[in-house]
Parts: sequence; C-alpha cells; structure tokens
Amino acid sequence: MNKRPVRISEEEKKRQLLAIEEAKRVISSLENELGRPVRACVVTFGCQMNARDSEKLAGILDAAGFWQTPDEDDADFVIFNTCTVRENADNRLYGRIGRLSGIKKQKPHMKIAVCGCMMQEEGAIEKITSSYRHVDLIFGTFNIHRFAELLVTMYASDRVVVDVWKEAGEVAEDLPVIRKYPFKSGVNIMYGCDNFCSFCIVPYVRGRERSRTPDDIVSEITRLAEEGVTEVMLLGQNVNSYGQGLDEEIDFPALLSRVCEIDGIRRVRFMSSHPKDFSDELIDVIAREEKVARHVHLALQSGSDRILALMNRHYTKAHFLSLCDRLRSKAPEVSVTTDILVGFPTETERDVDETIDVIRACAFDNAFTFIYSKRSHTKAALMEEALSEEEVRARNQNAFDRVLCEVQASARRQSAKYLGQTQEVLVEGINAQDPSLLTGRMSNNLLVHFPGNPEDIGTFVHAHLDDCRGFYYLGHKI
Repeated sequence: MNKRPVRISEEEKKRQLLAIEEAKRVISSLENELGRPVRACVVTFGCQMNARDSEKLAGILDAAGFWQTPDEDDADFVIFNTCTVRENADNRLYGRIGRLSGIKKQKPHMKIAVCGCMMQEEGAIEKITSSYRHVDLIFGTFNIHRFAELLVTMYASDRVVVDVWKEAGEVAEDLPVIRKYPFKSGVNIMYGCDNFCSFCIVPYVRGRERSRTPDDIVSEITRLAEEGVTEVMLLGQNVNSYGQGLDEEIDFPALLSRVCEIDGIRRVRFMSSHPKDFSDELIDVIAREEKVARHVHLALQSGSDRILALMNRHYTKAHFLSLCDRLRSKAPEVSVTTDILVGFPTETERDVDETIDVIRACAFDNAFTFIYSKRSHTKAALMEEALSEEEVRARNQNAFDRVLCEVQASARRQSAKYLGQTQEVLVEGINAQDPSLLTGRMSNNLLVHFPGNPEDIGTFVHAHLDDCRGFYYLGHKI
C-alpha cells in the first residue's frame, strides 16, 4: 500500500484563523456576561503525542481569549483529551466526566468537551451521548486542527456537537500552540501506525501512517530554535518507518541527522521506536551525533517468541537481544528503556520466564510494565483463554509482580552506575516536593534534584551526582 504524506492546507489554516477571530468575539461576550475572564482547563490522558495535541488545544484556547487553569472545578470550559490504549484510561475518563455533572448544574454556562483517541473507537460516542448528556462537544484525532471552528459551533448550539472523522484528510499546521515548557518541545514527524499489533487499537484510532515532509519538519524546528527551544522530541507512533510515501527519498536516520544540524538545538530525543525496523544506520547516527539524547525507548512487550508471534510484532527474542547488543556496542553510554505487556492471552509462566531473561540480558534502565487490557476490534480480543476469569486475573497479577520486581532491580543497578559523575542536565523546573530544589533531566533521561537558582530553569547546567535514590539523583550544581 502506498502511504500518503501529510498534506498541509494553507486554505484550511486561513479558515481556522478566521474561526479563532470569531471565537474571540464569542468569548468576549461571555466574559462581559460573567463579569470576569472565562477560564478553560485541558486534561490530558495518554502518550506524548496526546500531550502535543493538548498544547495545540491550549494555544487555540489562549488565542480565543480563555484564561487557562489546571483546576477542572474552577473552569468554565473543560476539555478531556482522551487515550484508549488501556481500559483503565477509559474508566478514569468516565469518572472525571461524571463528577462534573453536579458542578455544571451550579454553572449553567459551563461547557465540557471530549476529544482524542477514545472518540475514534466504535461505541464511545454513543456511550458519551447517552450516559453523559452534560457533554457539549465531541471530536476525534483527525480534526483537532478545527478546534476553533468547533468552539464557535458549540457555543452557538443548544445540543451536543459531534464531529468525528473516520479518516485523516488535510491538516493545518502552524496554528497557535502553548508549550508546557518554553525551552523544549515535541514535534510531530508523522501520524498513524501501520503495524497492527494484535493487542493495540492505535491504528484504528490514529489512522494509517502519514509522514510530514522533511522541509516542514526542519522549518518548524528552526522556528522553535529561534523562539528559544533547545531540546526537541521527534514524535510518531513508529518513527523508524518515517519517510515512506514521500516524494523525497528519506528515512528516519537521515531526518535525525538533518535535525541535528539546526543551530540552537542542543538535544534531540525521539519516541517511539519499533524493534522490527530499528536499523544499523540509526544506531550509527545515535553513536555519531552528540546532540542525540543518550536514551532510546525500545518496546519489548514480551520475551517469548510464541507470544511475540501472537502479538504480530515481527521480531524474535534473538533479534531484540542482538539489537540491544549492537546499540550498546556502538553507543555504550545510551540508556535503554522499554514497555512490557504481561497477561497477553494464553501467556504461560514459561513465557514470562522468557521475558525476565530478556530483562536481565538487556539490563534495561527502566520499563513501563502493564497488564494486558482487552481492546475491542483487535485480534487479541478474539483469542480465547483456557482458564477462568478468576484464574486469568491471578495469573496476570503474579506475572506482573515477577516482571516488575526484575525491572526495578535492573533500573536500580543501572541508575547507580552514575554515582559520583558530573552530568549535563537541562533544568526543567522547581522540584514539586521540595521548592528549595531544582529538577533537571540528564541526556539519558534520569532526573537529578539539586539546590539552585530559579533563573537556571530552561538552561543546561552541570550537576554532580551525590546520592542515588534508586530512580533519580540528588546532587549539586558545579
């Protein structure tokens, strides 16, 4: 199948800028009616791509005249940007929406929107519109750039506005954005996924793979650098397959090299990578380019060849171990983190043993460990278990506990090896638990907390690592 490139529409951009101006008039009128600023709250569930989408939502809200608040109860407009990778994300969302019902009764002008991946899932819209009738706006992942237009429609309507596209069309880039950090930013290099892992719903809710042109990406990052951004994270469901379907012949290693040439950018991260097409050329770029962060997130999911085949992952345990060996051989200072999914249908204790074997062999620096969650329309959801539901739950919890124990032990060992070193860190902010400390992130993604001046936030400093606390460091600025 020929993969379609992302088509950037200047006409659509102009249309949305006009919609922002109309939204300004609507919000100004509401502000006069309330006698105070109109406050909005964006609540984000899920991955870095969702976080980036929320920054776009926040930018449009700001341009339309909203004041932003982190407090849902204080907001006049709450937007839930949803994730649907696991069932617990769905349940958390329903709880949050339901809680706002009583608050909205006390504030008749209040509006609630639900958007993102979950809204692309069949049945989700019906559940929201039937069980949560106080929701005013529903839209999906493919038309987030039309948020300003949807805002205007929502305020003009006395019924729920539903606008969910079934597939991607043209998009508008370069609309207002409010970044969480002024000094670092995510940058979408592609959208969608073609891997169709049997447990994953992402291809169904994010669509098929579409790459942005390298010129568009480089132009965006150049503008970010001119605005003071020094670290970027290149985002895609599988960045390793970047470039297919473009007129220009380019792959991810070549794009990564081009990004490293941009003046002002000092650190480049990327997320996510699929082991099946993590190439030796990419390893060479990581080893060669000093700007590339010393951290690679490489999702294992399982160490069992039988389970990997059922998952439709297109690699084996041996392939994954070889990849880690090659990466560590050419770039030994790179930390490797991973995702591990336990409790996949028919998984046995022997399969879990295979996963633990990989954890020990690869010496992961950390891992996100999850229990399998059945997702509708995926092949895994149709796989039958020989055990009862109660036996499955007990088996999965045991597997999770075993894997988590190994992961934590590996992470502690890997973290401790930096004790006594001096590392360059990007200072991200004041420590949430102790305001006398700053928090910085090392190139390998470890955090270090140290006394410092708030003026250092957003800059690179050198910190001596005095005390390893398992998954982070206490240190002092050099």
